Formats: sequence, structure tokens, C-alpha cells
Amino acid sequence: MYAYIDGRLTFKCPTYVILEAGGVGYQLHISLHTYTLLKDEERCKMYVWLHVKEDAHTLYGFIEEGEKRLFLHLISVNGIGPNTGRMMLSSISPQEIEDAIIKGDVDQIKRIKGIGPKSAQRLIIELQDKLKKDGTGTLISAPLNNTAKEEALSALVMLGFVKNSAEKAVDFALKNSEKALSVEEIIKIALKNL
Repeated sequence: MYAYIDGRLTFKCPTYVILEAGGVGYQLHISLHTYTLLKDEERCKMYVWLHVKEDAHTLYGFIEEGEKRLFLHLISVNGIGPNTGRMMLSSISPQEIEDAIIKGDVDQIKRIKGIGPKSAQRLIIELQDKLKKDGTGTLISAPLNNTAKEEALSALVMLGFVKNSAEKAVDFALKNSEKALSVEEIIKIALKNL
């Protein structure tokens, strides 16, 4: 429903911030990772996710889009709710979580408060293939999409293609073209070769 909120940071503590945008103060629950990256910024853009329950609407905020995407992967696993997902992102860095899931490191995941052996194994079973498919580091270091090549590659990965295959198809499209291609043209040529 909401992608991000850009506004003035009026309050910050390790568990939540208040971000004022358009005269409205939004309380966003955050992880310690986001808290650390916020520093003393007065104005910021935070990626948000709205959790709707029968008795509450809760906003979760992330300073990096990659952290938000990892959070959404985590809470997609049965038994992992938003508070547990936030606890995981506060206990160890998102990069360490991603690496542990990809490598199948149950012990690293079990060290997180509230995650037992069964939950750790379930996380690995359900997310390992998804994260391997995207490639290590793709969730955390979200592409800045500065070039047509990066935008096309990002779009193909979002469509569900394996990053390595998509990269080869994009490179092929760019090598075999005599003119500068737009993002759309790169994607169309790459899709024909995937």
C-alpha cells in the first residue's frame, strides 16, 4: 500500500521513529540496523510496510529498500511475524541473515532471540532457493539503477529470471546493438534470449 515516506525526522529511538510528512507524524517501527544508519539526519526517506491486524495498523520502516525486501521474505515464512522479523534484523545484520540462509547455517540463525531450531530450519528451507536465485547480496545492496543496463537487469530479476542468466542476456543485447538502447529495448532483446 505504501512504498516510502519522505519527511522530517521528529523523533528517533532504537525501536521506532516519528517521521513527519505533509503535516502528519507517522510512527514507524524500526530495527537496530535502521537506527544505526539513521545517524542524526533531520530529513530522510524511509521505505515502509503496513501490517494490518483486526485491532491495529502498524507501520514498519527501513532506511534501505534491500532491508525491507529481506524483511518481507522473512515474514513470508510460516511462524515468523513482523515483530520476529524486526527482532532478527536487530540481532544480526541483514547481510549476515542473508548469508546464513544461503549457506544453510542453522547455528547462526538459532542465535537470534526467539528463533529455535525448527524455525531456523524452516527459514532455510523456504528462503534458501529464493535468495540463491537472486544471488548473494542482491537484497541488501539494492541496485541504484543508474544506467539502462542496471535498470534492465533489475527488471528481469524482479520478473523472476535468475540473475546470472539475465546478466548474460542483457550483455548479449548490448554487444549486438549498434546504437544506444533504451531500457525497454534491452529488456525486449534479453527476453528473446532467455
